[in-house]
Amino acid sequence: MTVAIVLAAGAPAAGLPTGTGEPLADRLAGQLHRAGADRVHTVTDLQALAALVDTLTGPALVTGGDLVAHTAVLRHLATSPVGPTVALVLTDPPAAGATQVREERGQVVDAGPELPDATGVFGGAVRVGADDLPALAAAARSAAVAPASGAAVDRLFAALADLGTLTFAHRVRLLVAHRVADPAGLAAAETALAGVDEDRAQLRLSVKERDDFFTTYFVSTWSPYVTKACARLGLTPTGVTMISVLFAVVAAVLFGAGGRPALVAGAVLLYLGFVLDCVDGQLARYTRHFSAWGGWLDTMADRAKEYLVYAGLGYGATHAGFRYGWALAIAAMTLQTVRHMTDAWYGVLHDEAARRPRPAGPAAGGIGGKLNAASTRVQADTGSVSYWLKRTVVFPIGERWALIAVTAALFGPLVSLVSVLVWGVLAFGYTGALRTLRARWMWVPVLDTVDATLHRDDGPLAARLPVVRPMGPLTLAVLGALGPAVLLAVGLFRAAGDGDPGGLRWWLPVALVVLLVAGLGAGAAHNGPLDWLVPAALRAGEYLFAAVVGVVGGVPAWLVFGYVFVLTVHHYDLTARLEKRQAAPPLHAWTLGWEGRSVLLAVAAIAGFAAPAMATIGTYLLVVFVASVVLAWVVLPARAGRAAAVPVRGASPG
Repeated sequence: MTVAIVLAAGAPAAGLPTGTGEPLADRLAGQLHRAGADRVHTVTDLQALAALVDTLTGPALVTGGDLVAHTAVLRHLATSPVGPTVALVLTDPPAAGATQVREERGQVVDAGPELPDATGVFGGAVRVGADDLPALAAAARSAAVAPASGAAVDRLFAALADLGTLTFAHRVRLLVAHRVADPAGLAAAETALAGVDEDRAQLRLSVKERDDFFTTYFVSTWSPYVTKACARLGLTPTGVTMISVLFAVVAAVLFGAGGRPALVAGAVLLYLGFVLDCVDGQLARYTRHFSAWGGWLDTMADRAKEYLVYAGLGYGATHAGFRYGWALAIAAMTLQTVRHMTDAWYGVLHDEAARRPRPAGPAAGGIGGKLNAASTRVQADTGSVSYWLKRTVVFPIGERWALIAVTAALFGPLVSLVSVLVWGVLAFGYTGALRTLRARWMWVPVLDTVDATLHRDDGPLAARLPVVRPMGPLTLAVLGALGPAVLLAVGLFRAAGDGDPGGLRWWLPVALVVLLVAGLGAGAAHNGPLDWLVPAALRAGEYLFAAVVGVVGGVPAWLVFGYVFVLTVHHYDLTARLEKRQAAPPLHAWTLGWEGRSVLLAVAAIAGFAAPAMATIGTYLLVVFVASVVLAWVVLPARAGRAAAVPVRGASPG
């Protein structure tokens, strides 16, 4: 339930008559109702607002009385999925007493009058999440006793920012929003409103403002028409996501079947599936149907679709006579997952750095600072050659799917997998080198700001290992991955020479001991400038060890792929929850940890039961994952709903 509050204090324009004759503040209250507010209150001073906020339990949308905007602007602010607390930010010239803002990566990092490095001006409206309501009430009381200057809503937002409330910025594109001070300004703003087709603008806004080259020019040019059709048909974003999964599954089957007609048909379906993958997000933005479940499902479905396509390509390459088709598919999946782990954690690092900007000084001229400044310049030069090169070289999902579709249709599964691996390795090297330099310059620890044990995926054994602090958790994680990597290389070399990699079985304990070295950093502080790479290194170590067990233990390659696939699903669940700011999976303690699963695999392989053990552990982990999903998204929310519906004994109705 969202409550809207019109704060008319300090805004003379609130009483101005609009084109329909009603006062501006009254029209704004009606718009807030149409934007989805359950209740709308109009208050005339900050103390009254603070008293009202004290009674609220859900999000509150606070606006000044001088805002002229499309109803869609208010709806978009009220339903913005970027964070709990979101402020409207405009590019209008700041009026006297207006609150200016400075943004970094979509976050408001400073607010106040006459900021020297302001990037925008506060738009007179802010949605405050339930957890930030105490801060809003405190800000209202603080602003009420401060010297009055400008509109009350400006003083309120500046006080809220001074309290350190994490606030995201909501920029207005295509639609209209202005703050007015006199009849002339009101008339100009209403003329601007009338000149925009609100629905058409919302449809265009459903497309991401900045996307990758292939998506921008080969998908988003026509996907809004599909989005509009889906909305008219009453399809939900989740429904579109499931249709896109179906397309990807059929494409994977066709890639596995082989033959030119099947490969071409698979490529076409893969492209159409990617279009629908874009449409589900566009539909959510167009209809404003956002949910934590939908965001989580979209993230998980994207990776599952891609890896199922890898499976189809691996089977197809093997079926066509290439001995290591499945091995290439496993390598592509492992590489992509490790890359995604670094992407996710680097994003968290950047967001944290935005909240703690590096002070100016001599170090700002170092290579990390220069790279940061260069990256900012390129990102600002939208549409330039350097801008598109920077966005394309990192091998984003649109380019990956386009490459797979084209190479599979023209050359076959083998060339497709090799192309994905080559470009993926180059992209990983490029992004890894530059991000390492920039991260060392920013020097912002992020793993210590979250549950490091959860995101390391440590189990009971890692928690009992001694802590080796001098080497640091990243060094230990990298060393742990080297043992399986070396043994895997030796095993593959033997297999390629028609030797028997099974003779390396007794080297598995050595590889396992080396892998467990990564657990020696489990209890150490993860506050180094590069410790955000620890989860990716641990993923690499576990996947490589599973591949070693597969090679040495004679496990069918398709089973190794399936086992690693289940591991990636488990790890993407953790990453999706990190990105969506969600709680840990309910049954995470039952997943055994990376080290527990690896120990069980090693013991079984040494005993000669590698394949049954891999199938059993993989099935067990998949069952735990499914049960955890059901608990997290069905059972626990239902219980919470029933608990909320039970009236408190002694409470009066109404």
